[in-house]
Amino acid sequence: MADAKTRVIIMGAAGRDFHNFNVFFRANPAYEVVAFTATQIPGIEDKCYPPGLSGKLYPKGIPILPEEKLTDLIDQHHVDRVVFAYSDVRHEHVMHRASDALAAGADFWLMGPGSTMLTSSRKIISVCAVRTGCGKSQTSRKIVRLLKERGKRVVAIRHAMPYGDLEKQKVQRFACLEDLIQHECTIEEMEEYEPYLDLGAVVYAGVDYEAILRQAEKESEMILWDGGNNDFAFYLPDLEIVVADPHRTGHEMQYHPGEVNLKRADVVILNKLDSAEETAIRQLRKSIATHNPGAEIIEADSLITVEGNVSMDGKRVLVVEDGPTLTHGEMKYGAGTLAAQRQGAREIVDPRPWAQGTIRATFKRYPGIGALLPAMGYGPQQIRDLERTINSVECDLVVIGTPIDLTRIVRIEKPAVRVRYDLAERGTPNLETVLDRFLVKHRL
Repeated sequence: MADAKTRVIIMGAAGRDFHNFNVFFRANPAYEVVAFTATQIPGIEDKCYPPGLSGKLYPKGIPILPEEKLTDLIDQHHVDRVVFAYSDVRHEHVMHRASDALAAGADFWLMGPGSTMLTSSRKIISVCAVRTGCGKSQTSRKIVRLLKERGKRVVAIRHAMPYGDLEKQKVQRFACLEDLIQHECTIEEMEEYEPYLDLGAVVYAGVDYEAILRQAEKESEMILWDGGNNDFAFYLPDLEIVVADPHRTGHEMQYHPGEVNLKRADVVILNKLDSAEETAIRQLRKSIATHNPGAEIIEADSLITVEGNVSMDGKRVLVVEDGPTLTHGEMKYGAGTLAAQRQGAREIVDPRPWAQGTIRATFKRYPGIGALLPAMGYGPQQIRDLERTINSVECDLVVIGTPIDLTRIVRIEKPAVRVRYDLAERGTPNLETVLDRFLVKHRL
């Protein structure tokens, strides 16, 4: 029939999938989204995208089901098209999912910036990356600080991380630590929002990113888009800054959609030069020159500082690192590890023999993590399991390499020290020169 709707499944992880639906499908009568499938995020599947968000075409909401059911769902619902909408996965992984969809009889669709980026009345600077864990957060923090020092009213908007009550999370505004409690944030969310609050900045997040944008525009003259994983921005940027990591040289061309970011970038930050091998740095430079020769290059170190006067010398330490960086980011170490090595820790204790509940399941799902503890906390049970794991490990000291004060969230029954990391550019160009030029260009 000529008026038959195209039946769609959107594959996602509670972020890009919801955004693509909201901006393209929600009010589009030519399509019928029969389900979302979910992966990466524990507990997000077997929920519902609620009627308060799904719009009048979907009065009962839309089911969110495990990705493992994809081919059965295609057959069951006579699906015409599968939309792939999550990030930081190998190109090979994307094509395997494409093969699943094609073999089941559906088309496979990757939606690009033209279909999904919203425009703003404010100037937008985006910070994205080629992989999870490259240093987007420290870059974003520095940009916000520099703009505030120049008297600009800047608001940060963080890539979607809605893992709780989706309808309540439609638009979230964070201006103080109490807001984190009010919105029942996970550890993963707090790691992204709390550093902005330390700067005295406002940060938005949630589910409906057009509603978020319109509210943020009312209290800002500039907006900083802080990307998640290696996804590209939800908004059309006036300046695209992309962070690359020489510890994972080659990944910039092997992971979706990080390669998109690299090829779109106006500025590429080569981060962590102080801890990377020179050969890898040269290879990354060559890759950028080949695939985006017009990009401006900023060289930077990830400056690590240890709070307080606690010594690690000769001690057996448990290192707690940022969760997503170790899991789907596939990093083998982070700031906590580097600090322990530099300060003479006798041993980094392997937490796996003491892992509890959902933390044990995380190690099973991501066996490459090794002898580090990811600060997983997607829900109350996982936070309790993280606390039990930390307190069970036999060690002299806990080294906290996450971006937040973890002791505010979990009760640690042994000595602990916090490690911070900040972007430190080498010479020029740097963020100051790039931002000053941007402000002059746009008469800001």
